[in-house]
This record gives sequence, C-alpha cells and structure tokens, in this order.
Amino acid sequence: MPKMKTKGSVKRRFKITKSGKVVCSKPFRGHMHAIHNGKDRRSLRRPIVLQGAWARLLKKMM
Repeated sequence: MPKMKTKGSVKRRFKITKSGKVVCSKPFRGHMHAIHNGKDRRSLRRPIVLQGAWARLLKKMM
C-alpha cells in the first residue's frame, strides 16, 4: 500500500511538537483588532493544543 500524501493545508496550519502534541493558532487573529479588547488580544496570542479525535486525525494527515 502506498504512503499517504501530506495535506498541504494541514501542514501550513498545524504543527507537531517534540512530545507529539498538535498545536495551532487561534482563529479570529488576522484583522479587526479594534473590536477586541486587550484581554482578548492577549489570549489570541497563545496557541491551542488540540486533543482527542481531532489530534489523531490531523496527525494522520501530516
């Protein structure tokens, strides 16, 4: 059986850490910062660690 190809969109948006966790940045970060207050903007900086079924699915796509 041939190898699975890496999905390009997944490769750009997600990253696998050394410990094997899947990390991505939060949505709604690109523009319209005037709407968000300072607390919201600070929380958008921190990445999300995905867990469960989503993480397994994305690892398979990479």
